[in-house]
Amino acid sequence: MELRQLQYFVHVARMQHVTKAAEELHVAQSAVSRQIHRLEEELGVSLFMQKGRNVQLTPVGQLFLRRVESIMQDLDRAVDEIHEFFDPELGEIRLGFPHSLGIHLIPQVIAAFRLRHPNVKFRFKQGMFASLIRDVIEAEVDLAFISPLPDKNERVCGEIVLTESLYAILPLNHPLAGEDEIELSQLKEDTFVLFRDGYSLRPIVWDACRAAGFVPRIGFEGEETDTIRGLVAAGMGVSLLPEMALSHTSSIIMPAIVKLKDPGVTRTIALIRRAGEKPSTVVRLFHDFLLDYFRDMNPR
Repeated sequence: MELRQLQYFVHVARMQHVTKAAEELHVAQSAVSRQIHRLEEELGVSLFMQKGRNVQLTPVGQLFLRRVESIMQDLDRAVDEIHEFFDPELGEIRLGFPHSLGIHLIPQVIAAFRLRHPNVKFRFKQGMFASLIRDVIEAEVDLAFISPLPDKNERVCGEIVLTESLYAILPLNHPLAGEDEIELSQLKEDTFVLFRDGYSLRPIVWDACRAAGFVPRIGFEGEETDTIRGLVAAGMGVSLLPEMALSHTSSIIMPAIVKLKDPGVTRTIALIRRAGEKPSTVVRLFHDFLLDYFRDMNPR
């Protein structure tokens, strides 16, 4: 079994078309067909079946694809590690994070890291709680910021790096807009603007309201902090947002921002990675930098 055969197999499986795969590989269609045929002969199974002008993986082909993709990822990582062994500055870091961190925190930490390591490359991927965990497990990203720490998932590991307060945001004409701080229970009669299901801030706000003695009445739902903030500023309801989402904004229309009285509402932000896997040199370099960065930001 040759590496070339596996590469051709993966391309055909992804494209579901031999000719298109050959074009992407810049080789003749006959060469691809021949290598796939040899691979099937060696394995003693059919990996593909014809479906019109396309091809489709057989059940055993689907099983084989998962294994081959894992092998190819390990091989790519091995090549990267060899390069990084001699020069970590040539490496690439794939970082996942929720949208609420992309406005301020991510640019801030990347800028600080690149002052020391200007040649390291980054690839970013935004996502929700469940998708970020999946991206880490499936090696789509090397590290991910997430809230909260998924401590019940044995396939990822990590540590809390930051705890931040949530503030009440209110329309400017709200009766409580001029207060320095309020009790969350004072908003029990208001309509709330919340993130939709799947976003980690939603259960934080929901649970905080329940702890304050009421179930929030939801008037509108959004997917981004800018949307939540804008809807509140437009008078569509009230909400809670983390401090990070309320600073360094260029928005023309802004809501009133009011502190919540102790015990207040907080969220934790964690940095996670795949459990049981040794990260590449450049990823380990960035990971250690982040731990030091947040430790300095929050001295004990």
